[in-house]
Amino acid sequence: MAIDYNILKSKRVDIDSKIGVDEQILQIAIYDEFKAYETYSKVIEKFGNINPFSNIKEAEAVHYSVLINLAQKYNVEVPINDWADKIKIPNSVIECCELGVAAEIQNIEMYNNLLSFATQNDIIDVLFRLQAASFNNHLPAFRSCVINHYNNGLPQENVDMMAKMQEYQEIINSLMSGNIDENTVSTIANKFFPNIGFEFLGGAASGAGLIALLNWYLENQNSSKE
Repeated sequence: MAIDYNILKSKRVDIDSKIGVDEQILQIAIYDEFKAYETYSKVIEKFGNINPFSNIKEAEAVHYSVLINLAQKYNVEVPINDWADKIKIPNSVIECCELGVAAEIQNIEMYNNLLSFATQNDIIDVLFRLQAASFNNHLPAFRSCVINHYNNGLPQENVDMMAKMQEYQEIINSLMSGNIDENTVSTIANKFFPNIGFEFLGGAASGAGLIALLNWYLENQNSSKE
């Protein structure tokens, strides 16, 4: 079966491609997990076996292994891992942590796109689990690295702002895990999300609601940086 590396690099399914959707989904995901693994490996080569890179690197190896197993099940050709010579690593650990934040956000957005096209239950299950790992584990770890760095020596109002960002992160994580009841959702809606309807937040326990809430969160994070 063919591989279109332009599609892999775009991280988005092309419905007009002659390559089947399931093949595209698995190839895109594998290729992106290869990139994450090689990126964090390069950081470790440059700065030593430091966290969170060492732990997350091992997780990325598990991620692409699970995806490769699915590709073999569906007779999908596995893309070549050609990232090792393409990746350039910044000159400081904090820049690498910021790179990690950006990479994990892009990874989560990629899985949103792939999930919108996936139809096979086992593929959907794996994509959700890998997205959750990025959102609940990898992204917070890199964000904590950035926040801890910039907290040192900052004015109190900036420290407060960083703490508020972390609080938002924890709330979103709780919403995604389904560990919030309706009363708590109501409190969150009034305090943190005044412009979003309560019904939307209440429905966030479902898969579609998770993706919608995540999209909203990422869009607002990106808007706040502009």
